[in-house]
Amino acid sequence: MESGNQTHVSEFILLGLSEEAELQPLLFGLFLFTYLVTFTGNLLIILAIITDSHLHLPMYFFLSNLSFADICFISSTVPKMLLNIQMQSKVITYEGCITQMYFFMLFGGLDNFLLTVMAYDRFVAICHPLNYTVIMNPKFCGLLLLTSWLSVVSLFYATGLGVYLSSAATQTSMARTIASVMYAVATPMLNPFIYSLRNKDIKQALKKLFS
Repeated sequence: MESGNQTHVSEFILLGLSEEAELQPLLFGLFLFTYLVTFTGNLLIILAIITDSHLHLPMYFFLSNLSFADICFISSTVPKMLLNIQMQSKVITYEGCITQMYFFMLFGGLDNFLLTVMAYDRFVAICHPLNYTVIMNPKFCGLLLLTSWLSVVSLFYATGLGVYLSSAATQTSMARTIASVMYAVATPMLNPFIYSLRNKDIKQALKKLFS
């Protein structure tokens, strides 16, 4: 019996945002700035929460995990993007693509679940203030965090990666590409400002951290 032709995919070509050479330095500077702001902002929040004993509360526990997830989320794509722009190469290996997709979906999904848990935490604090410390005890908070991780792995990784691998590669429109970049890059950068830097307790903790 004759065996059929088999094609082994070893690498992919990343289309990127633009092929115009004069725009590459601008894109590199823009994404580098965004990455540094996101990384630094979220890292400062984590350090402030860890070092200030007054912030050792369920809300800030989940907030620090959200900051960690945002750092990992943006780090799964932007460094490779910066490397490709700098090296003027759009190639990514098959293994690298699978690894990138895994961590992108893992931490992106974790972001969503943590926001849900934080919403539940605020619901308990507002609707059941007298029982808040009893309900949101350290054991239950740890269980919620563990559930978020397990939910991400089972739902986003298993189903999302399966759909990605089984679908044919299609060229997306520029509008869809920009929307993806906004979701993958802008959201992790804005989260510290939305959920943390407008909080008085976080501001005080940051002042103590720098002083």
